Amino acid sequence: MSALKERLRSDLTTALKAREALTASTIRLVLAAISTAEVAGTQARELNDEEVLDIVVKEAKKRRESATAFDDGGRPEMAQKERDEAEILAAYLPAGLSDAEVAAIVTAAIEQTGAAGEGMKAMGKVMGLVQPQVKGRADGGAVAAEVKRQLGA
Repeated sequence: MSALKERLRSDLTTALKAREALTASTIRLVLAAISTAEVAGTQARELNDEEVLDIVVKEAKKRRESATAFDDGGRPEMAQKERDEAEILAAYLPAGLSDAEVAAIVTAAIEQTGAAGEGMKAMGKVMGLVQPQVKGRADGGAVAAEVKRQLGA
């Protein structure tokens, strides 16, 4: 069993004992998403830590997007609940990267691929190199915007 999944299960038990309803329900939702992913496809399998992290990242992103949608729809109490859930999930994610760190990673990737003069044609090459380095630590849209900016689009 992956260490992250084991940590989630342990934290669920702790939250249940402490009667922390929001934490328990949030962790339950993530564990359900993990279980669904494990049985998806033709054969059930155990997910590794990286795959479990991908699911936690997706769930955290869903919460942030839902909070924005609830804010736009005039439902501040629901938006706050989604933000609280996203904050709980943030504890399971690696530390985020600053804008300067993302810019440095993108600059290094452009130099490594030799894409400096190619413009937007090289975006796929650069993103392919950058994505594994920032996975779960930076928003994909912000990374893409930085790549575009540095490629001169």
